[in-house]
Amino acid sequence: MNIDLLHKLCETPGIPGREERVRAFIQKSARDLFDDIRTDALGSLICTRKPTAKGSARSNKMAKPTRVMLAAHMDEIGFYIRHVDDQGFLWLNPAGGFDPRNLFSRRVLVCTDNGDYQGVMNPGGKPIHISTPEDRKKVPELNEFFIDLGMRAEDVLKNVKIGDFVVMHEPFLNLPTCVISKALDNRIACFVALEAVRELHRAKTKHSCEVVVAFTTQEEVGLRGAMTAAHSVNADLGVGLDVTLACDTPGVPDNQRVSKHGDGCALLMQDSSMIADHELVRDMEAIAKRHKIAVQRSILPLGGQDGAAIQRSHSGVRTTALCVGTRYIHTVTESANKKDLQ
Repeated sequence: MNIDLLHKLCETPGIPGREERVRAFIQKSARDLFDDIRTDALGSLICTRKPTAKGSARSNKMAKPTRVMLAAHMDEIGFYIRHVDDQGFLWLNPAGGFDPRNLFSRRVLVCTDNGDYQGVMNPGGKPIHISTPEDRKKVPELNEFFIDLGMRAEDVLKNVKIGDFVVMHEPFLNLPTCVISKALDNRIACFVALEAVRELHRAKTKHSCEVVVAFTTQEEVGLRGAMTAAHSVNADLGVGLDVTLACDTPGVPDNQRVSKHGDGCALLMQDSSMIADHELVRDMEAIAKRHKIAVQRSILPLGGQDGAAIQRSHSGVRTTALCVGTRYIHTVTESANKKDLQ
């Protein structure tokens, strides 16, 4: 696997509505893999690879090949700057779902028109040396967190504007069995889509379907880019590519683990946005068995992914989802098993 590609994808900043840097990186990486690449009005990158073999028509009466849409969202959770105060502290509005317990004492990158600035994020309040036991029990709300750029207030006010965006700033780790990073959700799926099509290209494998990969925007705030992309593509079959929970860790009951590290790719059966087409799931299980690929079924009680937008487009599309079980989702320590990723 090209872990360096995943590394670069994860460390490229891009929150909902500001995915342009990720899109530019993917477009450069994909330029030799597709016959057509375009950007839609919401910023999703629509990449089409035409059939290289005959067959797989929608019906005997139609010449058009079966069109398969894969959706992988480019955005990561992050923040927008909502206020810059007179002391130069930056106040935030979330773009995506955060657990405040994971936000204490974080290094961040503030992305502006004037460049990117490193800073630290903390909640307002007293440090441990002067706080009371009651103070230390409190979990701050998201709106209590601020960013300190370590700059003079006048320099902050000159360079940072309301609407600039913020991502976490933590290093990518390539460990013996796992990769760990912020933004594995969902740069993993962007990586998987690129590498899968690259393998088709490299091996000169013939395929009779038309493959359309949509690298979508604004998934973390409601599958917004996938909605418009799916209507534009008008697919016959859909596959959402994403992460899912792997809660095979201390403190979580075994019956709530969703997926398990090392047991293979997760075939989504149901989440709160979609019920997968059970026949497509069975087809994928049969393919996995034939090629000795480890797979596991999974159900996610809460949460959704771009496959739901494909499924509901036009008059409906048969859709499933392929996921990589990931520990500690929506933190800077998201962890994916390399075997599952492969």
